Amino acid sequence: MKRYRVAVVGCGPRGDDHVHGFTFNSDRFELVGLCDTDGERLAKVAGRYNVQCTYTDAERMMAETQPDIFCFATLPHIRLPLIELGLKHGVKAIAYEKPMALTLKEAREIHDRCEAAGVKTVVAHAQMYGSHFAQVKQLIDAGEIGEIHTIHATAQSWLLQLGTHQVHYMQWFNGGEAIDWVFGQVTGKDHLADNHPSPDYVFAKLHFANGVNGILECGPLAPSFLEPPMFWVNDSITIHGSLGYARVILGKGWEAVTKGSGRRISGPGMFFPLWDTPPYLRELARWLDDPKKEHFCNGARTYHGFEAAMGICLSSLQRRRVALPMTELPHEPLFDQLVRELPDVPVPPAPGAP
Repeated sequence: MKRYRVAVVGCGPRGDDHVHGFTFNSDRFELVGLCDTDGERLAKVAGRYNVQCTYTDAERMMAETQPDIFCFATLPHIRLPLIELGLKHGVKAIAYEKPMALTLKEAREIHDRCEAAGVKTVVAHAQMYGSHFAQVKQLIDAGEIGEIHTIHATAQSWLLQLGTHQVHYMQWFNGGEAIDWVFGQVTGKDHLADNHPSPDYVFAKLHFANGVNGILECGPLAPSFLEPPMFWVNDSITIHGSLGYARVILGKGWEAVTKGSGRRISGPGMFFPLWDTPPYLRELARWLDDPKKEHFCNGARTYHGFEAAMGICLSSLQRRRVALPMTELPHEPLFDQLVRELPDVPVPPAPGAP
C-alpha cells in the first residue's frame, strides 16, 4: 500500500488536527515537513507528533521535501498564494481548511487552476465523518424516512464559519445532488469585519436538482438546540421524508422517527476533530490510489457549495433568485457590497457567542 509524502503549513488548532490525522494514518502518509511562522507554536506541535523536519519558510519546505500532498490550515485571507505554492512544486493533492476563499473570483481561480493542473483538492468539511452523521445517513439510504422532500440546516455561528459546512452536508444527505438555484435574505454586518466575514444572520432557500428543497439558517436568529457554552456545535441538519425525519445535532447526537420505529429514536454523537479528521484524510489516500474513488470533499463540490453560499448574499443584494452555476461573477467582492448596503441594524448575539 503506497504511502504519500505530506508537508503541512499551519500549527494552530486545525493544523494540529491535520497533523494528528496524517500521523494517525501512518500506513498511508509520511509527514516530511511542518511549517509555521511562529517558532514556539511550531516546536510545540512538532514535539507532540515527533516531527523532525520543521520550517518557518513554506517555500523552502516545499523545495526541500517535495511532498505528494500539500496541506495548509491557515486563516482564509491567504488561500490562492498557498495553492500556487503547491502547484509550483508539482504536488498530487492539496488539502486545506474551509472556507475555500473569501471571494467568488478567488474560489473560481483556485478551482480552475487546480483542475487544469490535474491536482486533486479537498477542503476540510470533516464533521460528516462523525458517528451521528453516519447513523443518519444510514437511515436515509435504507429508505427509513421515505423520499426526502426538505432539508433544514441551522447554525448559530455565521456563514463562512459553519454555513459552508451545512451546505456541504445538505448535499451529502441528498445523495450529492447539485443545487439549481438559491434565494436568500441577510441582515446585520458586525461579522463582516471578522476573519471569516459574513452577514450576522442568513435565511435562504436552496433548490436541488432532484426537487428537494433546502432551508439554511446561520446566525443568532437560527433555532438553538443546545445551551451555552456549546456555541460552536449548536448546529443541526433535519432531513424530512415522506415517512418520517432524521436529525443530526453537531454537539449532541441524532434522532429520528422512521417507518420502522413508530416512535422517536435517538443516539449519541459529538463532533471531535481528533476522531473525524483521520477518516477524512484516509479517504484522500484512497482517491489518490484510485481516481474513481472520488473524495466527497473534492474541490469541484466545494466550489459548488461556496458558490451557493455566495449566491445567497448576491440574492439578498439584488433581490432575486440566483441560478447556479453562475455564468458571470460579481464585479465587486460581495462582502464589500454588503458593508456598504446593509443598514446599521444590530442583530442580538446568540447566547454563549464569542
